[in-house]
Amino acid sequence: MQIYLVGGAVRDKLLGIENHDKDYVVVGATVEKMLSLGFTQVGHDFPVFLHPKTHEEYALARTERKNGTGYLGFNCDFNEHITLEEDLIRRDLTINAMAMDDKGNIYDPYHGQDDIKNKVLRHVSDAFVEDPLRVLRVARFYAKFYSQGFEIATETKALMRKMADSGELKQLTAERVFIELQKALETDNAERFILALREVGALKEVLPEIDKLFGVPGPKKWHPEIDSGIHTCMTLQCVSKQTTDPVTRFAMLCHDLGKGETPTILWPHHRIHNELGLKPLQCLCQRLRVPTEYEQLAKIVVRYHSVMHHLYRDGATGIVDLFNRIDAWRRPERVKPFALCCKCDFTGRKGFETRPFPRYDYFLAIFALCQTVKAKEFVDLGFTGKDISEQMNLKRIALVTDYLKTIPEDELNDKSNEMPASIKEESSNYQRKPQNEATHQKGFFKTKIENLENKESEDSGFEE
Repeated sequence: MQIYLVGGAVRDKLLGIENHDKDYVVVGATVEKMLSLGFTQVGHDFPVFLHPKTHEEYALARTERKNGTGYLGFNCDFNEHITLEEDLIRRDLTINAMAMDDKGNIYDPYHGQDDIKNKVLRHVSDAFVEDPLRVLRVARFYAKFYSQGFEIATETKALMRKMADSGELKQLTAERVFIELQKALETDNAERFILALREVGALKEVLPEIDKLFGVPGPKKWHPEIDSGIHTCMTLQCVSKQTTDPVTRFAMLCHDLGKGETPTILWPHHRIHNELGLKPLQCLCQRLRVPTEYEQLAKIVVRYHSVMHHLYRDGATGIVDLFNRIDAWRRPERVKPFALCCKCDFTGRKGFETRPFPRYDYFLAIFALCQTVKAKEFVDLGFTGKDISEQMNLKRIALVTDYLKTIPEDELNDKSNEMPASIKEESSNYQRKPQNEATHQKGFFKTKIENLENKESEDSGFEE
């Protein structure tokens, strides 16, 4: 019986990355042998065991043979004659198909060390196409190692594209898709996960709401990058530099979903996208069974991020009302992530990356000031029931009114925010996307369109 450290632990050791998760493969053993040594069996589809002392995972060496669709359609063989090389060849990437013995010797039959040296993510064998989950895994590893200069091998991209075209990605469970998305959001370059999936045609299969944003134009004056999908990726990159919280990053990813629903007659403007974004967000969250914490923050970011860009337009009353709408008094932990998403929405544009956004700090300072208002003060004055909350609201408005007097005029009148990027204007022709060609019936869209068309000549200022 021989035991080897395998997978990500070996890869990260060679890359000089700290890794606390260790997986082992056992060659030449049986289930009975492992149990006799005190290991506890936990695997169902194939034998995985927990070490009696360290509780680390040990799996019997195995081979896999495709016998169905999806990532679960496999027959596994884990007899004691399976070799290390046979076990390693079933893995996804060469950099994950290495093993190390207890003396530190590296076993690398598929040249993972060469690919680490050359910074290439390459599939181990053509069996790669048998597991559709690998498309998402490779995209995630690309996001994880992008900062180190890794690229996906051309031939691996070709296989990923083949798998996306095959329809096999539809067999992935919602839980697995969200787990990969969540892990990608925890990397330093989560936007590369999105872009990699988009490049191989997989984004439309697993995240169609995000894919729909690509090719949708924004006003060049405010969005020199033009493409709403590119803007989304830029904001995700921006927010990832400021927080490691995947919940906030998810909200940032979803903030402009409504732009994919804007009727093309209104392009390149998206003045009601905050309202239109709620439905696709709901669809995405229901389909992937997104945790409530993620969905709730994303919902307030989608609905109210536009308000931040005209924060002072309705004075102190409007600001306090915004806090009320995002449930800030009961959920104060939401305020900073919400403000951060608004900040990165502003700076996540071509030519705006280094532009200051003092509104973020003013917003947090105003909230801290409002938090000093306590119910006890009004209870002691004899107020009861709803009158207490009304008096608290009035006092918050009074405090904010005084605070606004200390803010520079260029901030209050949005002048500093409405300075466009110094990028040469180019003529733009917008192709009308087919999903928006349908005639809109009288109702929400028709009313909104008529109202906006009547105002089309008005300059409403900065559009995020």
